[in-house]
Amino acid sequence: QVQLVESGGGLVQPGGSLTLSCAASGFASYDYAMAWFRQTPGQERELVASISWIPNNVHYVDSVKGRFTVSRDNAKATMSLQMNRLNPQDTAVYYCAARRGIILINRNRDVNYWGQGTQVTVSS
Repeated sequence: QVQLVESGGGLVQPGGSLTLSCAASGFASYDYAMAWFRQTPGQERELVASISWIPNNVHYVDSVKGRFTVSRDNAKATMSLQMNRLNPQDTAVYYCAARRGIILINRNRDVNYWGQGTQVTVSS
């Protein structure tokens, strides 16, 4: 049974940094893509960053390019999201996501598995 468990959310001031982590279990091999999504109340869940099983194949939504960095460690079955220069518009519940196969996750319906989410609040 596949499980995704996020950690690292919290309260941070504007301009600050935060790192989210996702621990995956239940996959038999490395050939699965992962991604971070976020959601605010009343809004659809949106893709933030995605990464294939090849760690240098990544994609970012325009609003986080240059500020967020996604990475993964296949040996440890973990994925991280380093978030810098955070602003209040980054406030959301952040979800770890995964799909079997090597193709990048581009949208919600690509996802096979979801984590439970972790709250990130950017406020002074």
